[in-house]
Amino acid sequence: MKKFLILFLVTVLLAFSGCHNTEKITDESILESVSETVTVITPSLKASPTPEASKAPESGTAEETAPKEEFPESNYSFDPYDIIKNMSDEELVGQLFLARAPELHFAPEKAAEYHLGGYILFSNHTQYESPETLKTHIDNIQKNAEIPLLIAVDEEGGSVTRISRYSRYRSANFPSMRNLFSEGGKELIIETEKEKCVLLKNLGFNVNLAPVCDITTNKNAFMYYRSLGQDAETTGEVISGIVSLYKKENFGAVLKHFPGYGNNTDTHLGVAEDDRSLNELILSDLIPFMRAMKNGADAVMVSHTFVNSLDETLPASLSPKVISFLRQEMNFEGVIITDDLAMEAVTDLYGAEESAVLAIEAGADLLCSTEFEIQYEAILNALKEGRIKRENLEKSAARVLIWKHKLGLIN
Repeated sequence: MKKFLILFLVTVLLAFSGCHNTEKITDESILESVSETVTVITPSLKASPTPEASKAPESGTAEETAPKEEFPESNYSFDPYDIIKNMSDEELVGQLFLARAPELHFAPEKAAEYHLGGYILFSNHTQYESPETLKTHIDNIQKNAEIPLLIAVDEEGGSVTRISRYSRYRSANFPSMRNLFSEGGKELIIETEKEKCVLLKNLGFNVNLAPVCDITTNKNAFMYYRSLGQDAETTGEVISGIVSLYKKENFGAVLKHFPGYGNNTDTHLGVAEDDRSLNELILSDLIPFMRAMKNGADAVMVSHTFVNSLDETLPASLSPKVISFLRQEMNFEGVIITDDLAMEAVTDLYGAEESAVLAIEAGADLLCSTEFEIQYEAILNALKEGRIKRENLEKSAARVLIWKHKLGLIN
């Protein structure tokens, strides 16, 4: 089995590097390197957890559970620590929240009060506004912010749209990736995504919580109609193309939902478990993420699914093992975002406050948060109690600020 996986990973690594040489691979150094990779990414992670391992981490355990990576040196002249060194604890914690926006009239005040890193806008924010008034609201949020905010929206296309479903913004709803691909392949998707970027930028947005990287084959599965509906390689090629376009348009893209939603149930409504092996994830779901990351993706959203091959004890969004895998094995240096921490998959088990603390302990950088007021206080309390270290929060804030710099929000 190990020999098979080694050969598979050789093939995958060569594919990712763009090498399509059909000659036999005889370089022993390559095989040795891949063998070491197999040893790293296929540990026995499915051992039955002890009662202690199943509990939420106790106060003071963040050092043992959090990923121990060093923050990478920036290739940019911008140094986020020039800003961070002058931040209070309250300002630092606020930058780690991508909050569900309150009523737009109150959004500037709330953003300033909690020093928020960003807002997500939903249909209740857009359906009664005109393009002009929505732009005015967003501009007011930014004008009153000491550090400009990420202003995000879910505009995937198909069933998940917050803008184009209303005719005042676009004559017709953006189609899903699945429908676009069936009509015109990758080219039509890229053309549509370009139009989407222009529309959203003109309204004041700077981040789209898309594209969906998930591989879903069951028509009854939650993510089926939101996914591309193609194999992993084709999905990877399309997602990689979307990431390239967004970078060219200087607009934020967020890959979701790591490490792949598959055919699992809706985590908005309760716990979802994924019993697939790590080999199955490597062969399928992880390929689109890897391709897009290699192409410069700056942000990844982690799902609330229990991915048992990586961690049986915690959902992916709250799991140090899953986030460490994303950092160390997949070499992702960008912003890691949780799915909304108001979803019942996490709140039913841990509650709103503990979910936020666990996500930060695990190594998440940005909390997608509906209940941001109480979760903000929970993170501050955990910091004051020593459960969370300021230096770890600084690393996360640095990634968020670098992303803002790349998007032109911070000069």
